[in-house]
Amino acid sequence: MTSPFEDLLPGTRRALLHRIATAQAEGRAPSVVGAVARDGRTVWSAGRSCVDGHAPDADTQYRIGSITKCFTAVLVLRLRDEGLLDLADPLERHLPGTGVGEVTIAQLLGHGAGLAAEAPAPWWERTPGTTRPELADVLGEQPVLHPAGRLHHYSNPGYTLLGSLIEAVRGASWEEVLRREVLEPLSMHRTTVRPVAPAAGGFAVHPWADAILPEPAEDLGLMAPAGQLWSTAGDLCRFGAFLAGGDDLVLSAASLREALTPSTPPESGDWSGGYGLGFQLVHGGGRTLVGHTGSLPGFIAALWVSAEDGLVAVTLANATSGPFVGVVAAELIGIVADAEPRIPQPWRPLPEIDPELLALTGPWYWGATPFALRLTADGGLDFQPLRAGGRRSRFEARPDGTWKGLDGYYTGETLKVVRRPDGEVSHLDLGSFVYTRAPYAPGDAVPGGVDEQGWRGL
Repeated sequence: MTSPFEDLLPGTRRALLHRIATAQAEGRAPSVVGAVARDGRTVWSAGRSCVDGHAPDADTQYRIGSITKCFTAVLVLRLRDEGLLDLADPLERHLPGTGVGEVTIAQLLGHGAGLAAEAPAPWWERTPGTTRPELADVLGEQPVLHPAGRLHHYSNPGYTLLGSLIEAVRGASWEEVLRREVLEPLSMHRTTVRPVAPAAGGFAVHPWADAILPEPAEDLGLMAPAGQLWSTAGDLCRFGAFLAGGDDLVLSAASLREALTPSTPPESGDWSGGYGLGFQLVHGGGRTLVGHTGSLPGFIAALWVSAEDGLVAVTLANATSGPFVGVVAAELIGIVADAEPRIPQPWRPLPEIDPELLALTGPWYWGATPFALRLTADGGLDFQPLRAGGRRSRFEARPDGTWKGLDGYYTGETLKVVRRPDGEVSHLDLGSFVYTRAPYAPGDAVPGGVDEQGWRGL
């Protein structure tokens, strides 16, 4: 039986419909589709205007442009997780002869390789992919504009290189690998490289009159890994649910966390957002959104995920320009999150407790600064300051008895429990910083020692 908390309230549904209807009308788009998923299940979708004489719905295909890059990035991370490459590898090691082989795979994923934003003329989005049969035709005579690793400079040719890398390592086409390794495991049966009915046609809308003009829908050839895909609001909601929690059939939650961490400084210096390894990151309105926007002639698209709210939102339109679909998708999340906040999971005690871990919990001191160590429900540790401004991180156990930092300042760093010869805990070592049970207690293992006279008045 469906829980009443899984369905949206009538008022929320109407607010969502109003937002989509306003976007279609004010943005002057031939059609718009929106959808919201909560905790992995699509709970609302709606379309405005018509496609081929019918109202579009969550099963109507639209071209999704650069959201395609998210799928290409997942395929590259799968290769890394299988040990077939390292993100620090230079491209030349796996794909020789490009002329830009010194850039690393990680730099390409995060648009930090310094490559040009676009392929040379003619405009690649409106010309057949056969116009550029070789990678040299995609990169042009001056493919590098900035020093590698210094800043984020969005590059479509960079994702062409990643698609060719996937083909070289897998020995199969990008399209085949994508279908086999991502689309089929996630049941994304309506996501394809070419349109499959029902599918919207793409249009340009005249800026000064209510008139439309059909846009070409070219096969992008080598550029396909940067923007080829067609998909539906329903399929993208499934992909968003995967981004929120991972799926070991496709990519682990740990690898997704890595992909959704900022990789290079933004061009503008604006730290309200950033770019991970194939994913856009946006901070605002008290929440963090991850996903991507996309556009190709005739289409604009947006996919945002708020993992904290358990929400996914998709907005698709068949117009070259019109509604600000990235803003609309973000507002769909805000409408649901504000009107119907996520119901917390009930607290339950852990099924079993490790006495040695339990003994480590409670206050610890870095010098005189208090921190608290807590056990988490997943068997990890949470280490946080007891006053504002300190460094907080979560840790997971390693087989050797140490702990690995998962986020914050101590991401990847090692937490060790140091014991005295008698087996009693002496202190915690966190990246060489010493945390003791009391602030500067005599006899504690504090580097430089503790003043023998102890604490005193002035």
